[in-house]
Amino acid sequence: MSDIKRLSVGKRLSEVVVHNGVAYLAGQVPEDAGLDAEGQTKQVLAAIDRLLASVGSDKSRILMTQIFLANMSEFAEMNLAWDAWVPAGQPPARATVEARLANPGYKVEIVVTAAV
Repeated sequence: MSDIKRLSVGKRLSEVVVHNGVAYLAGQVPEDAGLDAEGQTKQVLAAIDRLLASVGSDKSRILMTQIFLANMSEFAEMNLAWDAWVPAGQPPARATVEARLANPGYKVEIVVTAAV
């Protein structure tokens, strides 16, 4: 049985949980809710990069991504940041859905599962 490692543990959630060589990231949201969908997505992807690096992984090892958009009309704008970020030839499995997010200013939230 493998140990479970939790990072950035808070009252309600851990930012990252690692088990059996897989990292599970909590939903990542932008720091600046005033940005447009592309800007918010860039911030979220940078946070994902930092969290993956903290457990010895990176975006080329992402297995699955779930993207939550507050408004699906901003899908193309979000994809501008995504397409520039995702490694060529190594895109993860991905789902994108429209959802009401916790903060009305958030346009995007991204959940990642990655190999370590």
